[in-house]
Amino acid sequence: MAGRVDGKVVLVTGGGSGIGRATALTFAREGAKVVVADVIVAGGEETVRMIKAAGGEAVFVKTEVTQAAEVEAMVKKAVETYGRLDCAFNNAGIEGEMAPTAECTEENWDRVVAIDLKGVWLCMKYEIFQMLKQGGGAIVNTASVAGLVGFQGIPAYVASKHGVNGLTKTAALEYAKSGIRVNAVCPGVIHTPMVERFFKTNPQISEAMTALEPVGRLGKPEEIAEAVVWLCSDAASFVTGLPMAVDGALTAQ
Repeated sequence: MAGRVDGKVVLVTGGGSGIGRATALTFAREGAKVVVADVIVAGGEETVRMIKAAGGEAVFVKTEVTQAAEVEAMVKKAVETYGRLDCAFNNAGIEGEMAPTAECTEENWDRVVAIDLKGVWLCMKYEIFQMLKQGGGAIVNTASVAGLVGFQGIPAYVASKHGVNGLTKTAALEYAKSGIRVNAVCPGVIHTPMVERFFKTNPQISEAMTALEPVGRLGKPEEIAEAVVWLCSDAASFVTGLPMAVDGALTAQ
């Protein structure tokens, strides 16, 4: 039986670990050719090895998503390698340092906004250029439950993720008649290297964050991956402009 994205060419940023890796592997399992992008070479190349070991097709491209020239080259590499770009998962992001709004440093603010918001915009910019040439495509951006509600102590992250959801809705409206669908996933607390780092830095909030989840556990990267692949598949052909919460009912409270 054909996979949900059989024969499609997919780009995944932040594909070297966590949600990005899980989604790249799921895309490959479902029949896609995957371009894995990450600023960390070892992680990205390992994801490609994992895909190939499972019988899939993939290529790695080192990309710093805050740099327009590198993002443009990333999309160009995808097209040069596989001939087109059908889907993109703009997932690269960081959590930044934890501090209340008045104590957030300018350096931290600029770094988080550059990667988590500007990086998503730059990726969309060059992906959309390519998809317009082809007559369509599907884009999914990684936002967060922190893009739907506020969280204390991470003002730059919350602002960036709210921005990702706003950008997603705007682009969805702008390109709806061009055959380009744009959605976002808003993960809850997911068991990823990012969250593990956060817990190690702030061990006192580990139990509290887990307790935020009504289902009583952290989410798995693979659970986000399933949502992303569905949003990119033809099964979601009438879905665009959606910030989809995949959060164990965290934001239903």
